[in-house]
Amino acid sequence: MSRCSNQKLKLLNVQKILLEQTDEQHPISVEEIINKLKALGIEAERKSIYDDIKALTDFGMDIQHQRQKPSGYYVYLRDFELAELKMLVDSVQAAKFITEKKTKELITKLTGLCSKHEANLLNRQLYGANRVKSDNEQIFYNIDGIYNAINQDKKICFKYIEFDLNKQKKFRRNEKMYCVSPFALIWEDERYYLLAYDSEAEIMKHYRVDKMESIDIAEEEREGKKVFAEIDVAEYTKRNFSMYSGELTKVRMQFHKSLIGIVIDKFGKGIMTHQVSDDYFEVCVEVGVSQVFYSWVFTFGDKAKIIHPEHVVNEAKEMLKRMLNQYES
Repeated sequence: MSRCSNQKLKLLNVQKILLEQTDEQHPISVEEIINKLKALGIEAERKSIYDDIKALTDFGMDIQHQRQKPSGYYVYLRDFELAELKMLVDSVQAAKFITEKKTKELITKLTGLCSKHEANLLNRQLYGANRVKSDNEQIFYNIDGIYNAINQDKKICFKYIEFDLNKQKKFRRNEKMYCVSPFALIWEDERYYLLAYDSEAEIMKHYRVDKMESIDIAEEEREGKKVFAEIDVAEYTKRNFSMYSGELTKVRMQFHKSLIGIVIDKFGKGIMTHQVSDDYFEVCVEVGVSQVFYSWVFTFGDKAKIIHPEHVVNEAKEMLKRMLNQYES
């Protein structure tokens, strides 16, 4: 690149140096900026650097001048604060649908939004994670394809992954394509699910987006619009995920007082509680009675108990008996 071309890029390089290498704890002097520009083949004088900093400030960059040692200039306010970037990094690390490779790529991009000194704080967090992650590298293209199909009012076709006992990937239905009408993406349990209308079954179904491969937007227009219009997506999510997936039943349960926070987290602050002793309280909630529901209650051992209705109590007893017999046999 010619010297003239380099000079034209001087202002942009000053901006880049300030963004990448400075923060409140790491200001940079004008002399250091001049030396860094020189390493890039750009000659600069002190006055021109002052003019550049003023131009960038007028443009909207929050550049502060620190007079006490270490003295110099630094970028103060950025689009994201360090605490916000840490939160985003944690979210990316925790998201099960994001692969390890894509996790590292996204965190690298996030570190580019702060100084190199602050970036080290984000990088240290990366190695602290040991979570189960998806191995489907197509996940982001899947999400993009689904949104495009919804916007275009078109069906989508895809293959659906499952695993055999040898942990080898295979496709359901002998690799036959699923063709459905997409309507919404649901975020639940750190995963994306597609809510779509199955024309053959004439019902709404949900699919794990990270288990979808070879998504293709079809020529056919979506079906099931009337069915989707009658669905409360929030209520659908409650009924079809976690412990809400069974037949809805009002259940009265007793919990030890130490579990009040967990009960509120599960059912919300609006739940009515009734204290039955110094150590126990009761709640009456509508839940989907299923094996997942019973397993959730059993998690708390003798600190949780189903009180009513009788058929739910009896079913819980039978499940516990079957578990005990399995160990005795």
